Amino acid sequence: MKLNLKRIFWPDTCPFCGKVNAGGICAACKKKVDSLQVKEPRCMKCGKPIRYSERECCRDCMHTRHVYDRGVSLWLHKEPVNQSVYRFKYHNQRFYAQFYACEITKSYEALIKRWIPEIIVAIPLHPRRRRKRGYNQAELLALELGKIMEIPVSGSILKRVRDTEPQKILDSRKRRKNLEKAFAVRVSGAAPRCVLLVDDIYTTGNTIDAAAEALKGAGVQKVYFLTISIGQGN
Repeated sequence: MKLNLKRIFWPDTCPFCGKVNAGGICAACKKKVDSLQVKEPRCMKCGKPIRYSERECCRDCMHTRHVYDRGVSLWLHKEPVNQSVYRFKYHNQRFYAQFYACEITKSYEALIKRWIPEIIVAIPLHPRRRRKRGYNQAELLALELGKIMEIPVSGSILKRVRDTEPQKILDSRKRRKNLEKAFAVRVSGAAPRCVLLVDDIYTTGNTIDAAAEALKGAGVQKVYFLTISIGQGN
């Protein structure tokens, strides 16, 4: 009988509480996380849950002109999801990407296919920040989604050319200003018709909008997005 040395030295752990658990997510966390899954009614633009089914958009999207076409997220950004995403983003828990991608696909495979994206593009980090962190968590998620969905993933079409301030420390007005001309697009030949952007968290949508603006300025017609988690709607 062969020993699975990888399992011995790197046993399965729950991506939410971090405890060792065969098969990944533990029963207690699954119950909590299932209650945080974004369900209908949801905003037809950003995908945040909304209180009343007769409304098409959340309050934010009713007062904001978004550049992207539409997007969805898997969970609300609340405990324990927020802790899991934080570890994935800052504590080198890169293997979470496969789990997230599988869960996203379970919920949104049919929707992604309806969008017909030609490529998946991760929201890029500035090179200086990527060197400091060692990896781009959005890129890891994009690569896993690409494998499952059999959609090409591009790591070169969208670049972060300005090392912006962290969005979480800024107010809404400063967030928009912070991201002006933060991204550049490099396309050899014709631009793809439809792009699926991937990131970890959706808050105000400013980052997705800035990336979508750069892509559409280069000839992309449709830009959709997927994120792991999203803020509460209204």
